[in-house]
Amino acid sequence: MHFFNRVSLSTPESVELEFTLAGIGNRTLALIIDYHILGALVVVFWVLWGVFTLGLLRYLERSNANYAALPIWLLAIALLINFMLFTGYFTFFEVLWQGQTPGKRFTKIRVIRDSGRPIGLSQAALRSLLRPIDDFCFVGVFFILLGKQEKRLGDWAAGTLVIQEQRGDRKATLTISDRAKQLAIELPKLADLSQLLPDDFAVVRTYLQRRRTMDARARNDLSLSLARQLRTLIGLETIPPDTTAEQFLEAVYEAYQHLRGKDEG
Repeated sequence: MHFFNRVSLSTPESVELEFTLAGIGNRTLALIIDYHILGALVVVFWVLWGVFTLGLLRYLERSNANYAALPIWLLAIALLINFMLFTGYFTFFEVLWQGQTPGKRFTKIRVIRDSGRPIGLSQAALRSLLRPIDDFCFVGVFFILLGKQEKRLGDWAAGTLVIQEQRGDRKATLTISDRAKQLAIELPKLADLSQLLPDDFAVVRTYLQRRRTMDARARNDLSLSLARQLRTLIGLETIPPDTTAEQFLEAVYEAYQHLRGKDEG
């Protein structure tokens, strides 16, 4: 069985991350929840569209206008909007909530790229556009059950995985040392943190969340590798003395959080 399969991914920063795949049960439950929500939205749309159509046709009838071809056009427009609702629902939420829809959020699963990074608009849109093919005759179910990475056609095309979200003790695993907090205050003056992209921050955050589960040697090697690449990225000549690689990563995490908070404010 493929339930609770685990997969190891190597990020572009050479950080090895391990995830638990979502499994067919969680994905099915999430899809059922999403389809119920989507079905309600579609019903509301068709009711409103029907009211609009009847009102428009009655108005045109009273005005003695020629509207023989109008019903076909209204139906075509409605079908197009219906299709946009179907694809837009999944695309909108997966981009807004970084790989989650209401159903996925309830079942605590998430879509990520094969590199371990959050998905973007192109990945979410491609997954959504291919969903009807995956749903047809349960094609997607067969691909998920028969593949080691539990991917449906949309996942293969978009280069994505569906994993179980490990929120658990996020705050506990993100303990920031006093040295890192002090360095975080100094970093904006020493380096250009604006060079950090959300994807870069996501890699740092994921490493800090999972470091306690890593082997000591692997943890040390990965933190050094990631610290060197981040140092180059933000234009810092050298990591300040008396600062370990992990303290530097914690400082970058803390400083970026503060910077993003100021920008949003």
